[in-house]
Amino acid sequence: MSRFWVENVGTLSPYVPGEQPRSQALLKLNTNEHALQPSTSVLSTLSEMDMDSLRRYPDPTSRKLREAIANQEGLDPGEVFVGNGSDEVLAHVWAAFFAGRTLTSLDTTYGFYPVWSQLYGTWLTPIPLNDDFSVDLESLRDTGTSIVLANPNAPTGLALGRDEVEELVAINRDRLVVIDEAYFGFGAETSAPLVNRHDNLIVTRSLSKSHALAGLRVGYAMAHPELIEGLTRVKDSFNSYPLDSLAQAVARAAIEDVDWCRQAADVVIQSRLAMTQGLRDMQFSVLPSLANFVFAKHGNMSGKVLFEALRERDILVRRWDTPRIIDWLRISMGTPEETDQFLRAVGEILEDKR
Repeated sequence: MSRFWVENVGTLSPYVPGEQPRSQALLKLNTNEHALQPSTSVLSTLSEMDMDSLRRYPDPTSRKLREAIANQEGLDPGEVFVGNGSDEVLAHVWAAFFAGRTLTSLDTTYGFYPVWSQLYGTWLTPIPLNDDFSVDLESLRDTGTSIVLANPNAPTGLALGRDEVEELVAINRDRLVVIDEAYFGFGAETSAPLVNRHDNLIVTRSLSKSHALAGLRVGYAMAHPELIEGLTRVKDSFNSYPLDSLAQAVARAAIEDVDWCRQAADVVIQSRLAMTQGLRDMQFSVLPSLANFVFAKHGNMSGKVLFEALRERDILVRRWDTPRIIDWLRISMGTPEETDQFLRAVGEILEDKR
């Protein structure tokens, strides 16, 4: 530990992202990137970018991008906040609304939530998922604290319906509800239409999955203008220019290309159906995902053994040593060809281990 660190730095347990291999030969199904390349609108915007703009500071308000998002969601631009990926947006949510306060989430969910809570002095109370990994709505109804939920949840892929989310928002108007829609766009109902009706709701999203822009780092939040102002105050006290000119232009093109988003999502959904059925045919338990991944467990083989066997075949998936999910694997959706390759590899592994 460096003698120059402040005390809190030495006690942090940072988030550990999925492996990003240098080799292109690996079948990479571990970090939930989109299976397809970005839209042609994105590629055209990149090729037509005015290089002279790179010597100028970008628009600190990202006005055109916020207007594009607002237009798609039926909101006012004053109800939209953008940042350097939804992780940065959520970190600002913690700083603006949860620092030094008590917060409720789930015991099996996105691993960054406890990290931000530790960083900002938030007392995080985890509510256990039900035995089938569904959300215990009754327990969430009773809590008097603010709530953050990934929907669809990670790593399970299960999702609440919009009516269920609205019930949690409406039952206590004095608590803030944050719905993290990082996996928006693959079949789950969005809570964005509720923003106009409830001033205690924040919906966050990422362009990493739905728009195949994980390398660009753009995320956004939708909420009542007073909540957006709180996020903006934090942003401008941290970094007034979180999105560069290129990111703003490319993200805007991606948001406006609705047809590509819909068609690309269909490809992912078909791969998810094929993956789910293929694994179930090999005696896996597979949760009914509405994200761009599936969560699966084999009845007779440990998750660690299967993970390592796949790694030996140059296939990456994600697993955790957390006791409740130690034998479960999270498998990102690839192309149909990659799905077939993965299922063949799993079949070979199961045959070899007999």
